[in-house]
Amino acid sequence: MSIRSLISVATLGCALILGQAQAAETLSLDALLKQVQQGRVTDARINKQREQRFRTDRANQKKLLAEMKAKRKAEEARSAKMEKQFDANEKKIAELTETLKNRLGSLKELFGVLQQAAGDARGQFENSLTQIQYPDRGQFLSELVEKMGSSSQLASIDDIERLWYELQREMTESGRVVRLPVEIIAANGDKVTRPVTRIGVFNLVSQGKYLEYIPETGKVVELNRQPPRRYLKAIENFEAAKDGVHPLGIDPSRGQILSLLVESPSLRERIDQGGVVGYVIIALGALALLIVLERLLVLGITGLKVRSQMKHLDQPKKNNPLGRILSAYHENQDVDLETLELKLGEAILHEAPKLNRRVMLLKIIYVVAPLLGLLGTVTGMIITFQAITLFGTGDPKLMAGGISQALVTTVLGLVVAIPTVLLHTLVASRARSIQQVLEEQAAGMVAEYAEQHARPICGDKDDDDDITQPNAEPQPA
Repeated sequence: MSIRSLISVATLGCALILGQAQAAETLSLDALLKQVQQGRVTDARINKQREQRFRTDRANQKKLLAEMKAKRKAEEARSAKMEKQFDANEKKIAELTETLKNRLGSLKELFGVLQQAAGDARGQFENSLTQIQYPDRGQFLSELVEKMGSSSQLASIDDIERLWYELQREMTESGRVVRLPVEIIAANGDKVTRPVTRIGVFNLVSQGKYLEYIPETGKVVELNRQPPRRYLKAIENFEAAKDGVHPLGIDPSRGQILSLLVESPSLRERIDQGGVVGYVIIALGALALLIVLERLLVLGITGLKVRSQMKHLDQPKKNNPLGRILSAYHENQDVDLETLELKLGEAILHEAPKLNRRVMLLKIIYVVAPLLGLLGTVTGMIITFQAITLFGTGDPKLMAGGISQALVTTVLGLVVAIPTVLLHTLVASRARSIQQVLEEQAAGMVAEYAEQHARPICGDKDDDDDITQPNAEPQPA
C-alpha cells in the first residue's frame, strides 16, 4: 500500500472516530479492520485506472508530436516560398516604379504642383468666409491631397477640373455681396438663425453688427465688442439699401485689423485707466468749466447793463456797477475833489471783487491739474516697477496697467490745464474790461467835477485882466 493510501485510510479513520465520538457511538475493532480493507481495495482500483490513463495519454502525445512536426515542416516550406515571392514582388515593384517614373517625365512635376496647389487651397478655403456657404469642398481637397501624397495614384481629369472650378469659384465669390441665412451664436450665447450679409471674403455683418467665423468649429459668432458707432451706422445703412453704392468699413486682412480695432479701449476705459487721480483731475476740469460758464454769464449780463447805463449817465441805476458808481458821485457833490476821488475809488474797489469772483480759483486749477497728472505718472511708474520686480519683463501685459495710468493721468492733467488757462484769460479779460470802463468813467466824473469846481487861475503880472473862475477861492499872494 502506498503512503497516500495510508494517509487516506488514517484520515478516514479519524473522521469516523470523531463522528462516532460526537454521536456517542463506539465501533468494534473488527468493523474498523473491515473498513480499512475496503479502503485498500478502492485505492488499488483507482490507481490502476490512473495508470491506464497515463499509458493512453502517452500514446496520444506521441501522435500529437508527430502531427506538430509535420505541420512545422509544412509551414517552413510555405515561409520559404513566401520569401521567394516577396523578393520577386519587391523586384517587380522597383521595376514598375522606375517605369512609372520614366513614363511620367515632366508630368511628375505637374502633379507635384497640383498637390501643392490643392493643399494650399484647402488651408485657404478652411479659413475663408465662403466656407459657410460651400462646406463640402474641404473634404474633396483633403481626399485629393491624401490620394496624391500617400499613394502612387494620380489625379484624374475630373479631379483637376474640380480643383480648377473651386479656385475659380473662390475668386468669383471674393467679389460678391451675398445674403444668406446662417445659424449665429449671439453675444449672450443663444443660437439664432437670421440673414447674414457676406461681403466678399472680408467680413460678415448682420443687423448692424460685425460677425466672426471660427474655422476650428465652423461656427459664426457675434463679436462681444463692436467697433465704434460710425462703423455700425454704416452697416445699418448698407443692409437697408436695395441698390447703389454705399460706404462700408471692411477688413482686407480678414479679421486681424477688426480684432485690433475692437480691442482698443474706448474713451471711458481710457479714463478708468487713470484711476483715482484721473477722476480727481476730471472733477477739477468740470469745476473749472462750471466756474467759466457762470463767470461768462454773469460778466456778459453785467457788461450789457454797463453799456446800457453809459447811454443814460444822468439816470444812474443800482443794478449795475457803473450805476452804483454814478450814484456815489451824485451823492457826494458837496465834498471837495480829494474826498470825491476817495469815494469813487472806494466804490470801484467795492465792485472789483464781484467782477473777479472765483477767477483766482481758475488759476489754482490750471496750476494744480498738471501736478496731479505728474502724481499719477509717478504712481503708475511705481506700479510698473513693482510688476517688473515680481514677474520680470517677460510679459509686457503685466506692466501695461501701470504705464497706462502714468500716461493717462499726464494727458488728463494737460487736457484740463490748457483749456483752463485759456478760459481764465478770457474771464479775466472780460472782468478787466468792465473794471476799465468803471475806472474811465470815474476819472471822467472826477475831471468833470474838477472843471465845475475849478480854482481861479492867476495870470501874469503884465496881464491887464485877471481871469477868475466862479466859486473859486482867492489864491494867496
